[in-house]
Amino acid sequence: MSTFNDFGLNIEILKAIKELGFETPTPIQAETIPLLMSSSQDIIATAQTGTGKTAAFGLPAILLVNPNNKNTQTLILCPTRELCVQITRDLISYSKYMKGINVLAVYGGARIDSQIRALKKGAQIVVGTPGRTRDLINRRKLFVENIERVVLDEADEMLTMGFKEELDAILENTPDNKQTLLFSATMSKKVVSITRKYMKKPVEIAVARTNVGAENIKHINYMVQAKDRYEVLKRIADMNPNIYGIVFCRTRRETKEIANKLMHDGYNADAIHGDLSQSQRDEVMGKFRRRSLQVLVATDVAARGLDVNDLTHIINYNLPDDPEVYIHRSGRTGRAGKSGISIAIIHTRDIRKLREIERISGISFSKELVPDGRDICEKRLYALIDKIEKVEVNEEQIGPFLDDIYEKLASFDRENLIKHFVSAEFNRYLSYYKNSRDINISGGKNKRDSREPRDRKSRSERRKSKFATIYINVGARNNLSPNRLMGLINEALDSKDAVIGSIDIMKKFSFFEIEENRKTEIINALNKESFEDVSLSVEISKEMPNKASSTKDDYFKGKRKNKFGRDNKFRSKKGRKNKGSKGKWKKG
Repeated sequence: MSTFNDFGLNIEILKAIKELGFETPTPIQAETIPLLMSSSQDIIATAQTGTGKTAAFGLPAILLVNPNNKNTQTLILCPTRELCVQITRDLISYSKYMKGINVLAVYGGARIDSQIRALKKGAQIVVGTPGRTRDLINRRKLFVENIERVVLDEADEMLTMGFKEELDAILENTPDNKQTLLFSATMSKKVVSITRKYMKKPVEIAVARTNVGAENIKHINYMVQAKDRYEVLKRIADMNPNIYGIVFCRTRRETKEIANKLMHDGYNADAIHGDLSQSQRDEVMGKFRRRSLQVLVATDVAARGLDVNDLTHIINYNLPDDPEVYIHRSGRTGRAGKSGISIAIIHTRDIRKLREIERISGISFSKELVPDGRDICEKRLYALIDKIEKVEVNEEQIGPFLDDIYEKLASFDRENLIKHFVSAEFNRYLSYYKNSRDINISGGKNKRDSREPRDRKSRSERRKSKFATIYINVGARNNLSPNRLMGLINEALDSKDAVIGSIDIMKKFSFFEIEENRKTEIINALNKESFEDVSLSVEISKEMPNKASSTKDDYFKGKRKNKFGRDNKFRSKKGRKNKGSKGKWKKG
């Protein structure tokens, strides 16, 4: 088995990674690092999150830097602000004993002027999100014409999020003789097109998925009504007194709501999401790593780059749309030969998703019944007894108090003393679950009751009534397209479920619809940004454009028309991926 000493890394890097606990290279590191140290070939590496990709490309990049040259030598592109910050922090940790090496993160949502000042001072390695990187290149503040290597980390996510135009624009500015490294969990058609266009005879490295279908991970699903999801989560926590896990939610808002409920109900829990500052994030993660928190509630985006050992549970509060995401989530437990449990809380409508995960991954889910009150009370009772049995008695510390305690409890015989002692800790569970109901539902075919069509219709109507129309001061003249607008929105929101309605691109300005509860967030975020050297001005518009809100010329030049002369507002249809749609646009 190889070690990091075998790779030709210098003593400074070896010292740094030893302090970080690096002992044995992961498969992706063992295959990638020697190749990068010995050649300038392009590399395509297929590997999932959590396999050690950052060190795989980061350690050679650091070693190959010329510290006497302050120009940018390596550019690393990644899909999200969160991942950008995490990669940068890791590279800084790896290079802590090397003098003269500067690593800089550039991403949207932060002040661009401070990033420009940092670039002027010099940064040999720049880690950036596509939108902000392109902006800095266009401003002539980031120079990539002479860089030596480009790393595309999580290329599939960047393309899924609509950053293809940004990637094309960035890569076209880089030299032909550079080394290109592409890391991706999947090799979609879009990823393949990137490799064919920008890579030369790449070496392909495929690392088997970690923990997929592993015998030490048990995959469980509980089937309940959507309204009962939190009750299931609570029962899981009560049934597992020593739980140490991550709960994955779909949105930041849901993440905060669930974490607040758990804390209110007395659980050691907290949330990590895109609204936290880096110091707040560090504080939460510090508590979680020290096990001061038993449960961490997170989105997939916020959890990018997290590497926590010995997790007992992964809980999917909602199943992800992409089976690969479930695989990545579940692979965070059951590591190093230890057992782990991955739980999916589902409704009958999720059965198809569940079957797709099983088909793609080879995983087999065990459908189990949600524990009832009696099960939970019994489990907590024996957990309490085990705790009492194993507790370490410090005679010296408790000695001064024992005489008073004996005197106070003298009236109790052994049997009654045990009853009172157990009840003092146990009564809250007995009280809460005294009249607990069975919240399981059958797992047959998706049978709908007579109310469901009406409910679905009313939800649709409510969604339509809760859109806000946003004006933005760039349009077709500024090379704005629906895809590029979606890229701006994706980078600004740091979320996976922003619902976008109609998009209208005009000559000098544009309009788009966004769900009402996100309007302030998107306005605040975009007003800090720029596009094609234009400082963005974004505000609420009362309605989508018409003759009263725009000139006839601007309106018809900006809108698309189909061959029948009808306006096409980029509305999505089932199974079709249009440039703009009323649906969920994902940010990874």
